[in-house]
Amino acid sequence: MNKKSTSRLITLSLIYLAYMLLFIDRSVLNISLAYIGKDFHLSPTALGSLASAFFFSYSLMQIPGGWLVDKLGSKKMVAFTLGLWSLLTIATGLAWSLLSLLIIRFAFGLAEGPYPAAALKQISETYPKSKRSQATSITLSSNYAGATIAPFLITFAIGQWSWRGAFFALGLLGLLILGSYCYYERPFSQTVPTSSAPKQKLSLKQADAKIINFIIIGLSLNVVTKGLDTWMPTYLLAKRHLNLKNIAWLVPLPTIAGGIAALISGFLLVHLFKNQAKLLIALSTLGTLIFMFGMYQATALSWVIVCEVLTFFFKALAFTSCFAYIAQTPNLKNYGASIGLVNFGGQLGGFLAPIMIGAVVQLSGGSFTAAFFCLVLWALLAFISSFFIKN
Repeated sequence: MNKKSTSRLITLSLIYLAYMLLFIDRSVLNISLAYIGKDFHLSPTALGSLASAFFFSYSLMQIPGGWLVDKLGSKKMVAFTLGLWSLLTIATGLAWSLLSLLIIRFAFGLAEGPYPAAALKQISETYPKSKRSQATSITLSSNYAGATIAPFLITFAIGQWSWRGAFFALGLLGLLILGSYCYYERPFSQTVPTSSAPKQKLSLKQADAKIINFIIIGLSLNVVTKGLDTWMPTYLLAKRHLNLKNIAWLVPLPTIAGGIAALISGFLLVHLFKNQAKLLIALSTLGTLIFMFGMYQATALSWVIVCEVLTFFFKALAFTSCFAYIAQTPNLKNYGASIGLVNFGGQLGGFLAPIMIGAVVQLSGGSFTAAFFCLVLWALLAFISSFFIKN
């Protein structure tokens, strides 16, 4: 491995670790809610507002965050966001009331919002065009890795140091990663590698058409998986009559499947679907549709679980392939804003899904069959949208 390859690998590793921490830091509140509610004597509604405060501000910051990345530079925004959200993680452990928690969590969402665009833009600047898709997919697999290890890491931290100590520990870990990043990535003035290939112009109208397709696909796919994330445990407990012990081992399986798909998407895009990104995304959304429909039709619990895992696999493959495809676009100056727009679509899907599925279940008299069919329709929308992507 030459010096340049080693340098790229170190940058990728630091971005990956920070991205993992982003998902762990957002998970610590959810796992700590019971302890926070007890200490502050909060109602379930008040506790729910804490989670909503983060997701609202995080979604709100996607588009302006991407714009800031394009204006200020990816390195500066990676360092700024990582440092700010780490300090706010520590501040959460110092909170003294519901109002202080709400303000801190809202600010926390604003702080984390620009990071995806900053991280993915730096990866696209660091790697040559031929390797950007693979590097991008590896970076996005950190989301699933962070979500998988978060429950184990956080429950250990809470057991050792209380919920406040868990926030302190994670905040300090973030500052440690920040110090390593700033030391290695200095100076923060950036030059984007140039290509010997002839430059291709991309008009605003063309860019908008491409990004709108990806926003719709991201929105639709995240409605599917976030809907399942939120309501599958309730379905298994209420309709399949499983107890918590029996479903504990099922919980990480979809996330693991999604992580594997995210990891290989860039490789598939470069080696098996070269110049055929549209085909890979179409096949992946079709897989999501088929196995979501399988969940809708399945009567045996084993087939429900198999279809859920494969739904997450193909959803992650499609979603990550969208970002990997954008990474291949030459000379796109508004890359950060584009990532922010696509990520906004995904976050909007995550916001809508729990509310929408809950309403469907209630209006249908407690029928999860109706909820599954609703998710099938969203998967169908993602599949149809994939046909409008231009190679």
